[in-house]
Amino acid sequence: MRLLAFLALPLVLAVPAAAQTDADVTAGDRLAHEQMLVLDTHLDIPARWDDGEWDFGALHRYEWDLSQVDLPRMEQGGLDGGFMVIYTPQGDLTPEGYREARDAALARAVAIHRVIAENDDRMGLALTADDAERLHREGRRIAFISMENGWPLGEDLSLLSTFRRLGLRMAGPVHSRTNQLADSTTGEARWNGLSPLGEQWVAEMNRLGLVIDGSHSSDAALDDMLELSRVPIVLSHSGPKAIFDHPRNLDDGRMRRLAEAGGVMFINSIFLSPYDTSPERDAINDRHGNWAELDADERRRLLRDRAALDAQRPYTSADFDLFMRSLLHAVAVMGVDHVGLGADWDGGGGVIGMEDVSRLPRITARLRREGLSDADIAKIMGGNLLRVLRQVQGAAERPAS
Repeated sequence: MRLLAFLALPLVLAVPAAAQTDADVTAGDRLAHEQMLVLDTHLDIPARWDDGEWDFGALHRYEWDLSQVDLPRMEQGGLDGGFMVIYTPQGDLTPEGYREARDAALARAVAIHRVIAENDDRMGLALTADDAERLHREGRRIAFISMENGWPLGEDLSLLSTFRRLGLRMAGPVHSRTNQLADSTTGEARWNGLSPLGEQWVAEMNRLGLVIDGSHSSDAALDDMLELSRVPIVLSHSGPKAIFDHPRNLDDGRMRRLAEAGGVMFINSIFLSPYDTSPERDAINDRHGNWAELDADERRRLLRDRAALDAQRPYTSADFDLFMRSLLHAVAVMGVDHVGLGADWDGGGGVIGMEDVSRLPRITARLRREGLSDADIAKIMGGNLLRVLRQVQGAAERPAS
């Protein structure tokens, strides 16, 4: 969703999440979870990959560097894969700004391909739902590619074809500020929805068989997408306004409209409660972003400083139970065929009790306690995403690969 400097991440644990056992997850729950194809639609870990120093194949510790996704923890948590995000923080809507954003997005796409290649015995690029199912059968993790923020496209929608050839299969028009394509939930109402270029963007996304992602788009822009798109759209990392009244969350009425149009809302683990976004918190997280460059004394001092800040002013009170209330509310409003997982890992997501992806079996366990069948849980875990992907690609004009 954004770099660490923009929004703090959750509270530190006393012991690594990967070393914990969850008493609420039985052996039967864990077996059921492992047999499902589990996908998350918004993984921001590529933000750490640009310089080539981050080892995605190694086990990292959340309480040290605040990272939430790597291959060992995906294996521990039964996360089979998801969408690796090309995220570009919004800048100036100028020719120079567009060029810089385009180049940054292309560099991020290259970094994603590099990391996949470095770990090709354990993960692979997926372009279709069939690819995801094949990689799952092979025992490898699944890497789709998405774009958060259409700013890098500038005013040249032909770049969507360029990024598609690089593996892009999902994109959202906007992030935290209004841009050339649409109004943002947290930006100015410049267009009162989609811009004229944004309306063309919807048509081009449909033509190319790319999934439209309405997360971060204003309510009016989402309404426009629902009206204009020939195929279902998704919200890759959003939540219900009924749980927490925040502009990034969606009201029940629009949730129902999204479901009626065949779409899916993938439930976020952020914007569940107020957060500490103080300058002190930002400074702590800036230091965590440079964890690899810190010596032993600097790391110990950072951990002490963060513990002191947490004791004075906790980052959040949002916990696993609140996350499950959000997910279950979405199921009640939209139906089990229209809900999935998009927790915003490494982009601000995670809650107390589910701090990284190693804890995902807790979701399956809770849904089973709530009376959902394993077949319905499997839809939430990944089936609904693959269904939408097949619908969108099936209706495309079949552009060249």
